[in-house]
Amino acid sequence: MNNDEKIILAHGSGGKLTRDLISASLLKKFSNPVLAELDDSARVEVGSNRICFTTDSYVVKPLFFPGSDIGKLAVYGTVNDLAVMGADPLYISCALIIEEGLERSVLERVVDSMADACQVAGVSLVTGDTKVVESGSADQLFINTSGVGVLPEGKEFGIDKITAGDRVIISGTIGDHAIAVLAARQDLGLKLSELESDCAPLNRLIKTVIHRFDGIKFMRDPTRGGLATVLCEIAETAGVSVQVRDEMIPVRREVSGICEILGFDPLYLANEGKVVMVVDDAIADELCDALREEDLGEDAAVIGEISGENPGEVVLRTAVGGSRLITMLAGDQLPRIC
Repeated sequence: MNNDEKIILAHGSGGKLTRDLISASLLKKFSNPVLAELDDSARVEVGSNRICFTTDSYVVKPLFFPGSDIGKLAVYGTVNDLAVMGADPLYISCALIIEEGLERSVLERVVDSMADACQVAGVSLVTGDTKVVESGSADQLFINTSGVGVLPEGKEFGIDKITAGDRVIISGTIGDHAIAVLAARQDLGLKLSELESDCAPLNRLIKTVIHRFDGIKFMRDPTRGGLATVLCEIAETAGVSVQVRDEMIPVRREVSGICEILGFDPLYLANEGKVVMVVDDAIADELCDALREEDLGEDAAVIGEISGENPGEVVLRTAVGGSRLITMLAGDQLPRIC
């Protein structure tokens, strides 16, 4: 990326252009071992305590969509970034960027939703900031949230733990959030009243399994860039090949139907209530069964395995014996999704 290049929406997709932007403009100038991990949260030590710290901004359009809204999304998104590191989320902050002219009732509705979400997730909002910008300088409301959580003793998770023979699990159906937001963009004329965003806090689901099972290697929530981007990050960073089976990946009928009509690939669609896990082969089936016992994991599935052959590749195998390479998202299927 050169300095004359202009930023485009695809730089916020969570895919290849996002990684290129981060590498070219941020990593070199803020180089340190913690940032270099590029995890969903930073793992740092404060005295004798090991904590996780994360931050994220939410610019979803529209503010309200089937099953959720920008307020819940901001709370749960930050909670989930901590939870997939194995941390127990405790505290969050909230910064509001409000466009002049926003109805007070809209702001109150969002804040009420955030308060409900904090209660459901078991976190406290302890600090924040509010700014108002001129009309036309933003799009109604942007939210930034940061979060702090405590890491458990004796549990270590990381992409460097992944080895050949491990298996890949996803906790449920993919693409629900993206298609729910798309349905709320009325200009497309979609009526998907039965489909809602999967926006939900993952901390209790994850806590249940990490304390019950040894052998969980790595976790990540497949938000921007979807499942495909997470799998590509695993293959590239861990120096392995990821082999996934198309028929094992859970996708709702409504999602696959809209994807066929509009030419989307559900593998790249954003999710806001799912976790991808890489686990030891010996526990994969039992752990998947344990996830299915929980409301947020009832559609969990073992979708593939890790191979030592052809490092860096992600291969999708079909039920009829075909295969195709999965690459990191280069553009942006659906901007302003979170």
